[in-house]
Amino acid sequence: MRRAAAALLLLVAGLSWAAPADLRARVRALEELLDEEEYVGARAELDRLRQGNEKNESFDFFAGRVAFGEGRYADAVSALELAGVEDRPGSYLRLARDTLTITRDHERAESDHFIFLYPKGKDAVLAPYALEALEAQRAALAQDLGHAPPGKVRVEVVNDAAELARVSTLSQKEIDQTGTIAICKFNKLMVTSPKAVLRGYDWLDTLAHEYTHLVVTQTGHNSVPIWLQEALAKYLESRWRGPAGKALPPSSRTLLAERVQKNDLIPFAKMHPSMAKLPTWKDAATAFAEVFFAAEFLHKEHGMKSLRTIVEAMGAGATDQQALERATGKPFATFEKSWMAYLRAQPPPATRAPVTTERKVLKAKNTPPEEGKKGREISFGDFDEVENPAARRWAHLGELFRERGRFVAAAEEYGKAHALVGNAYETISNKYALALMAVKRLEEAEKVLLGSLEAHPGYASTQVHLGRIYLSRGQWAEARTAYRAALAQDPFDPEIHLALLKSAQSLGDGAMLERARSASVILTGVPAERLSELLARLPGPQSDPSDVALPRGPAEPSRPPRPAPKKPPNTSEPTASERL
Repeated sequence: MRRAAAALLLLVAGLSWAAPADLRARVRALEELLDEEEYVGARAELDRLRQGNEKNESFDFFAGRVAFGEGRYADAVSALELAGVEDRPGSYLRLARDTLTITRDHERAESDHFIFLYPKGKDAVLAPYALEALEAQRAALAQDLGHAPPGKVRVEVVNDAAELARVSTLSQKEIDQTGTIAICKFNKLMVTSPKAVLRGYDWLDTLAHEYTHLVVTQTGHNSVPIWLQEALAKYLESRWRGPAGKALPPSSRTLLAERVQKNDLIPFAKMHPSMAKLPTWKDAATAFAEVFFAAEFLHKEHGMKSLRTIVEAMGAGATDQQALERATGKPFATFEKSWMAYLRAQPPPATRAPVTTERKVLKAKNTPPEEGKKGREISFGDFDEVENPAARRWAHLGELFRERGRFVAAAEEYGKAHALVGNAYETISNKYALALMAVKRLEEAEKVLLGSLEAHPGYASTQVHLGRIYLSRGQWAEARTAYRAALAQDPFDPEIHLALLKSAQSLGDGAMLERARSASVILTGVPAERLSELLARLPGPQSDPSDVALPRGPAEPSRPPRPAPKKPPNTSEPTASERL
């Protein structure tokens, strides 16, 4: 389609302002700018080409592409229609029309350098945290890689995988197979709402990851190959919250160790043109882990400057091999051999978390709103993934006791299961901790939860339960940290925002107080003046941290809860609002 439009331009006669050779060169330059997603330069070049020839319809195709890259989707549709582009799958016109339809009624929030567009409703709670993380990532990468995109970067939230497929160049099958939930393309970030993923996902790290792609794409003029793109994006995605290299979960390391042992790694060539096009989610997760260690190896051996040098060298025309040689001072073959040795020498995690925890499971159209919020109903299916038969039996028995309100016995049986499998399964760890909390053994519960986070860092349920313990002790700063970590995976749980509101009130944190109050109103449907009634249900000093029951507002309807088991005297029953 692009070449056809260019050919049409070259047939235009009677342009008094330019000779044919000059016209060809300028059209070629415009095409290159668009291919490199340099939309600022592309608009300037197109404006120069159109001077004195405003009515020349041969330019409409390029005008449509520029408008699309600038987020002016209605203008893009009009221009592409004038250019005669077919409305078929994969065409720019179909892409522009679908994007316009999906984002037409989106709400808008802005910061100094970002525009955040999201569907009406509960996705509003994402905006302040997303903008905060993106601004932090921008500042960090300006220091690390020496570049920040001009103007304001568009970030568009879509409702589900079907919408992500319509606004991108990926098929829904590719998205479903690999669990892809975000894309950087067309001068913007496209991200799936956490509401579309069972049990949420690391959406703030994901935003930082996609922004890193944008920086690398612009600095490298879209010449950085996919393996190196993903290496930098994965390694640097944690920079918004601290040092680089903190975003690879233990489950990925476990999976990588298994693939190394089987000599079943993913070659660089198979990663092209996108990780999202690999056959399975395990292949995608393995590939991400491989390239993560490539970036880590470069950083440890040659410093952050080497990563910047590679991207800048490729932007100046070097190949990936030439850029690596320039950054390391060694032949590419030496780097590749050293990186593979470094990769194979990586020890597996002390706790071998099941690799299935790596997979992001997208909700189907008929998935109930509460599906995946394990523990909002009691479920014996929580233990189906436990491979050890004895541990599975002890856990089932513990759940039977817990359902009957016999928490001392439940803690004993869960303790047996936990002793067999350690922190490998966050379900067992959390159920065990809840049983311990119910019988006031808070120090033991805290130890279990902290151990679980070593194997499953950032896991929302664990952070919420830990936050309850801190609230019950009046440890407001620790509670705020735990609930913020939970929000980074599951931003639609009202307990998280109410707990942040309670912590902010005690800490005098005005900024957090305002955003937590707003989110609590949206997610519970309770007016701001009545939120104090819900805050009273949260744990506090001398209260029971295992018993939290909160309403869910109209933004997220839930199935009728199962009747809560009867509570024996002087005990506290974990209610249907439990996360596990």
